[in-house]
Amino acid sequence: MWDYSDKVKDHFFNPRNVGTIEDPDGLGEVGSLACGDALQLMFKLDKQGRIADVKFQTFGCGSAIAASSALTEMIKGKTIEQAQKVTNQDIADYLDGLPEQKMHCSVMGREALEAAIENYRTGKHVRRDAESKIICTCFGVTEGEIARVIRENGLSSVEQVTNYCKAGGGCGGCHSDIEAILQRLGAKEPAKAAAQKRPALGRRPRSLTNIKRMQLVQEIIDSQIRPALQRDGGDIELIDIDGARVLVALRGMCSQCPAAGVTLEQWVQAKLREFVDENISVEEARE
Repeated sequence: MWDYSDKVKDHFFNPRNVGTIEDPDGLGEVGSLACGDALQLMFKLDKQGRIADVKFQTFGCGSAIAASSALTEMIKGKTIEQAQKVTNQDIADYLDGLPEQKMHCSVMGREALEAAIENYRTGKHVRRDAESKIICTCFGVTEGEIARVIRENGLSSVEQVTNYCKAGGGCGGCHSDIEAILQRLGAKEPAKAAAQKRPALGRRPRSLTNIKRMQLVQEIIDSQIRPALQRDGGDIELIDIDGARVLVALRGMCSQCPAAGVTLEQWVQAKLREFVDENISVEEARE
């Protein structure tokens, strides 16, 4: 299970400023459902040019939700010039740290903000570094995006690059290209970044009793998984737990959906592995 700060948990379970704004002044969209994370951020300015309202919608893990929620709170009341100075490390620091493997969620938030500001200034929806060569075809990450996260966060390894922008996290065919970019940039952590960077949170061994595992599984199903399925006319029922093996039954529209297997693996199982036990396997009960 990921070890999250209390602030991350708070912004995940109680996200702020979720929704949309009619006729926003700025709108930014980054990521894609195919890549597992997508974020839409929009804002409205007041007469003094400050961000009076900001909303977001995201599809992704708990860290993506928390980072997006935190970002909206951070920029509300700021001018465009002040907001554009917010970095991905600022977002992580606001949340009292993110697991190293989840830092890409803070980067996605910063990119969405920049896209929204660019949309406000130009009226266009243009992806940053759109003209740059795509290095990671699995996640559509460009050379410019990789170079930027390396420079801004003082990265020095392919693994770190993957943690911050997902590049290299798929087939691995781009690892040599990422290494070449690291070498070209010197792969040295700037002194200022090194001094300011917080120790990253990561995986920590965790022993769960059967009762505690059952309680956590039911809690995550009730608070996170079921509401999302019910919005699309579906539902889920916990049938049994045998160690790390979780048996569930899909109900409503989900029971007839041809993509039910994908829902179980990429949504239900992923959520339970993130918040309960990384060894959990989810199976559909045959009734």
